[in-house]
Amino acid sequence: MSTDPLKKRKTKVIRGDGGTPETKRIRGDADQDVRVYNEEVELEGRDTEQDYILYKSTCEAVAKLMAEIQDLKASGAKEGSMEVEERRRRGSVQFIALKKLNRMAHMRLKKARDQTHEAKQRVDVLHLQLQNLLYEVLHLQKEIGKCLEFRSQHEEIELVSVDEFFQEAPAEISRPHLTKEDPHQLTLARLDWELEQRKRLAEQYKSSLCTKEKILKGIEMKKEYLNSLQPGLQAIMQASLPVQEYLSMPFERVQKQAEVARHLPPPLYVLLVQASAYGQACDTNLSVSISGDVDEAKALSRPPEDSQDDESDSDAEEEQQNTKRRRATVGVQLDDKRKEMLKRHPLSLCIELNCKDGSILHLFFYYLMNLNILTVKVKVSASADLSGAISAGELLNPESLLNCLYASDHGQETPNPANRYQFDKVGIVSFADYVAELGHPYVWVQSLGGLHFSSDSPQVEGPHSSLSASHMESTMKLLRGRLQARLALHKQFSSLEHSIVPVSNECQHLFPAKVVSRLAHWTMMSYEEFVELSFVQHVMKAGLVRNTDLFFMATVERGTARLQAAVVLNPRYPEITPLFSLSLLWKGERSGRTDDNLRAMESEVNVFRSELQGPRPGLQLLTNQMQRLCVCLDVYLETESQVCDGSEGPREFPREKMCLRTARGPNRLKPFKYNHPQGFFSHR
Repeated sequence: MSTDPLKKRKTKVIRGDGGTPETKRIRGDADQDVRVYNEEVELEGRDTEQDYILYKSTCEAVAKLMAEIQDLKASGAKEGSMEVEERRRRGSVQFIALKKLNRMAHMRLKKARDQTHEAKQRVDVLHLQLQNLLYEVLHLQKEIGKCLEFRSQHEEIELVSVDEFFQEAPAEISRPHLTKEDPHQLTLARLDWELEQRKRLAEQYKSSLCTKEKILKGIEMKKEYLNSLQPGLQAIMQASLPVQEYLSMPFERVQKQAEVARHLPPPLYVLLVQASAYGQACDTNLSVSISGDVDEAKALSRPPEDSQDDESDSDAEEEQQNTKRRRATVGVQLDDKRKEMLKRHPLSLCIELNCKDGSILHLFFYYLMNLNILTVKVKVSASADLSGAISAGELLNPESLLNCLYASDHGQETPNPANRYQFDKVGIVSFADYVAELGHPYVWVQSLGGLHFSSDSPQVEGPHSSLSASHMESTMKLLRGRLQARLALHKQFSSLEHSIVPVSNECQHLFPAKVVSRLAHWTMMSYEEFVELSFVQHVMKAGLVRNTDLFFMATVERGTARLQAAVVLNPRYPEITPLFSLSLLWKGERSGRTDDNLRAMESEVNVFRSELQGPRPGLQLLTNQMQRLCVCLDVYLETESQVCDGSEGPREFPREKMCLRTARGPNRLKPFKYNHPQGFFSHR
């Protein structure tokens, strides 16, 4: 029932004693005492709980009367009998009481809504007042901040302290009787004293310039004297060459290298200085040498002479005559421009890193003059024969050996943003097309040469030695670590191709003494072949694989079961753990996406790096992962073959591993964790 009829409802006149009456005097045809009934007045004196009890009792009475009427009709009472009519009248009275309770409920609801609306209005008024006050506070805070941030020009001048001012300044400037009490006068006096001091310093500067000129003249005279000594010193050096060779002190070679270094471009010179300093101080197995055409480098640094102008004029006339005979096509002109833009400096640097096993990493650094970037080429001289492993062909490939030495540094594009606009002029689409010829422009190579290119603007200043020094030690350690890791992988791949998983003595305790599963095949894959595998799609979607990674397929067999493992080897191995994706061919095909236990095996191999890396720097990580994969396959097959009655399963995979529990949890996960030295397997 809506509340609108209640608003229009008039007070009723009831000639009875029901309710709470308000006695009034009403004028009519005959003066009578009547009682005017007002439900709103009665509502204030009624209790809600009592009305609810009355409502329940009235409903029960109505239900009882209806049941009695039904029983009477069922027993044969007629429609207009006394008993039926009596109960109908009593039921009507009860319905009237229900209607009254309904009106009371609606009136209470309307009253509660009105009170709520009034309270909301009061809250809105207070909230509006609060917002006005907060806005005024914010405005005042801004004004106070502006006042506090105001700076006068004299505040930028560094004045002497107040104590020092009163000690050094004369009384006619300091005026203590006035400045100690007035901060404004104190500031003015300190500014006057600063002016006097600067005038005195300017006079001292002039006198110092005169003294400097006298000293410079003395230095020039001494230089002339020293230059006169040079022929005699050279004769002494030539006579001491046999002594230098005998004492292994190559002063002559160092001096010649220093003379050639004068013609190096600034980035290569910074790299030479910093690499030589690092080799002398920290790494005696590092050597630096300069190679290239010194005469051509001198010609580049020599300023043009006037005589060359005449020769250039005659050459220009000859060229004009030749162009009349043949006109170069647009393609030939673009090729010439590209060659000129990609031109190297005649001199280059070679850094050799010697390892303990006798292997040498040769790094050849070049400077592209027009592009203002450094590139590097690499060559490996191994102490042993490395032609045995077929799958290790890409490990020591010079084009990919130094990829991702630092994260996401592939060395395919130039790091100098200005080169993009230079390439557009000569029609070069990508610098990656010239990497094989010119070398890789890695970001760490630019840092070693003191070059830093911001993404906002190209570098304008020259190379910074501090930048090169800050990257030198960490980069050399990464380079030596990359070579050691690739050589170790080369030896491991040779064993894996012969179905042998090499485990060092330091890592024997990580595995049980007997491992039945064996490595059957180890082959290399391409990125396209890896993408086509069905059980690695979740790895691809997660973005854990890049085309710069190395991909391999390992097959582990035991009996009729064959486990395929797709291995992703990051170039930054062993810093980045190899990623294994598994597929089991036994009683159907299963993968880590369909079998919880295979997913747990992937976790055992991929996640617990700290248990598998072995002694630092963790060069045994990959082979330890393969050995753990074989152990997990043994546990999987030996526990999976059990039947429901608890007896041993098929004889193909007898129980040889001791497990505390063969399965646990709703996923029935198997115990893959090996506990040494107890020798049993348990759940994690």
